[in-house]
Amino acid sequence: MKTEKIDKRQAILDAAEKLFCETGYEGTSTRQIAKESGANMAMINYYFGSKEGVFVEIMNNRIEGFASQLRIINEDKISSLEKLHKVIEGYANRILANVAFHKMMHRELSLTQRPEMYDKIKDAMGLNMQLIDRIINEGIENGSFNKVDGRMVIATIMGTITNIVISPNKVMPCSNFDLNNPKDKKMIKERAIAHLKDLTTVYLTTKK
Repeated sequence: MKTEKIDKRQAILDAAEKLFCETGYEGTSTRQIAKESGANMAMINYYFGSKEGVFVEIMNNRIEGFASQLRIINEDKISSLEKLHKVIEGYANRILANVAFHKMMHRELSLTQRPEMYDKIKDAMGLNMQLIDRIINEGIENGSFNKVDGRMVIATIMGTITNIVISPNKVMPCSNFDLNNPKDKKMIKERAIAHLKDLTTVYLTTKK
């Protein structure tokens, strides 16, 4: 019975994520989520309280998934630069593994009418920022990195990848480029990772 409850809870999350990506937050109703997941409205209310609760849970699960990856990288016995490069690879892989979700998340959280949702996931996002900050500060403290604004470095990494996902034509002017095409996605991901690794290496380690 417990397994069935867990499965139903996960089915609601999976169905909601699919619908949010297809029709946006506003365009998705709890009734649609119930129908898509095979659950009922009472179950959605029981597990998550509301549609907003479902969205926040999906976001927190994704943020926590990346946090687990960041903790492993932080504990690795490798140089600060290698750690940061692993962060770049991990972030690019996660974002480009589900482009539709990232575009939807970026759109929804940037809307001015969503401050309450952003506030509910801000702490989890902040924790991930602290974990990346730790890598950069470690590099500054051990002398392998220049003294830089760590948060600006993080914003550069995340902003570049988000920009590629939101507007791929900025880096791929050809009209037939498609992020849903695995070959095109692989090419753009490899370019983004190589660029960000080169950028951070030069910026962080070239003595001024």
